[in-house]
Amino acid sequence: MHLLVLGGTSFVGRAIVEDALRTGAEVTLFGRGRTNPDLFPRLARRIGDRETGDYTALREGSWDAVVDVSGYVPRHVGQAMEVLGDRVGRYLFISSHAVYERTGLAPGSDEDTPRRPPVRHTEELSEATYGPLKVACEDDVTARYGARATIVRPGKVAGPHDSMDTFTYWVRRAARGGRVALPGDPAQPVQVVDSRDLARLVVRLLADDRPGAFQAVGPAEPTTLGGLIETCARAAGTQVEIVPVPSEGAPPMFPLVRPNWPTQQRSAARARRAGLPATPLEVTAADVLAWDRARGEPPLRLGYTPEEERAVIAGQASGSRASRSG
Repeated sequence: MHLLVLGGTSFVGRAIVEDALRTGAEVTLFGRGRTNPDLFPRLARRIGDRETGDYTALREGSWDAVVDVSGYVPRHVGQAMEVLGDRVGRYLFISSHAVYERTGLAPGSDEDTPRRPPVRHTEELSEATYGPLKVACEDDVTARYGARATIVRPGKVAGPHDSMDTFTYWVRRAARGGRVALPGDPAQPVQVVDSRDLARLVVRLLADDRPGAFQAVGPAEPTTLGGLIETCARAAGTQVEIVPVPSEGAPPMFPLVRPNWPTQQRSAARARRAGLPATPLEVTAADVLAWDRARGEPPLRLGYTPEEERAVIAGQASGSRASRSG
């Protein structure tokens, strides 16, 4: 299989390329050449820039399939399809769960869940526009390629080389052990999918030439936020005590804490039937811990700093004592 990857050197794209190479695929990378430029030195590279619309390097060549990891707005997708045309057999677009409506959900929602209205009037990515822009991208890919279009909608992705810090925060925090502040409900359902499982699904869909939409979620066994933290502790060989604390005053977008529980209980049945594997959560946690330590544990952008967490737990204990004495 001759595969073109738009992106391919950062986290999800990297995992897809690695899995494609494992199967013997011939992979060509397209991008600016700025992210991990020394990665995959033996692969063919086409240098361009989606932001400026520079696709000159893709005007020649043909591929069995293209994986679009770096398309976030309709212009990105439209310009790529315009230059590639029918010189690609299948167009697989990496979308997001953010495309779905967030109200009226029940646990176990599938790929037929209503999506949010598409947005085309802006290219500014925000909490309000990210999902609707992805909806517009999905619509354009499906309109252009029809039965040769495949849409993959990952949930929260976890694994080595993750730059988003979301899962890494809990892995690192659990590895320190002790009392862990959680500005949320430990019983909250949570879904994370291993990046390597997502990659295996993508490569399997391409090998099977399978159309349609697939939501990639994990782990295989349902878990809660409290369960995830405890699993991370087991992977690190530590003991933790989860301390629920008020959400008021917590850093915004606290890792994996979500008020809308049904959005964390989506069905992976269609993706599992198509080949989505199920790496145990403890294995994902152990691998992320090893990777994080090997890179020197740089500061994280999300969650509490150790100092903030100690202050929150101390304040919680002080409040509890005052309540009991009153």
